[in-house]
Amino acid sequence: MSLQSAFEVPSPQSAITIRFFMRYHRPMADKRNKSLEALTRKVTSLDERSIDELYGLEPVYRPDEILADRSEPTAFVKVQCPYCAEQYETSVDLTAGSFVYVEDCQICCQPIELYVEVTDAGRLRAVNPQRMD
Repeated sequence: MSLQSAFEVPSPQSAITIRFFMRYHRPMADKRNKSLEALTRKVTSLDERSIDELYGLEPVYRPDEILADRSEPTAFVKVQCPYCAEQYETSVDLTAGSFVYVEDCQICCQPIELYVEVTDAGRLRAVNPQRMD
């Protein structure tokens, strides 16, 4: 390339080509750069959540993390039978939240409706036995 050709004024055809290229090519390159930057940010932050999201994986189930903020999955409670007034001990599942279920008294065999209240943190709030009749 000679020194004279470097300072030549571009022809009208090449000027149109340059303007076309600058107008339509640059936004596409910007979009590619933005998406590439976003992908680079995701890949460089190597935490489990971003890796799962990047590869479309389900989060890993870890029971030890769930139970760390909970007390126990089951609790043994003393219940007083509303029929015979005797106390007996029974186990209550705390993993399902609050619920109602029917259990027979271990002494007189009458059906008792137990209302179990569990907090959002998975701790037992109350167990209320009620007669079924």
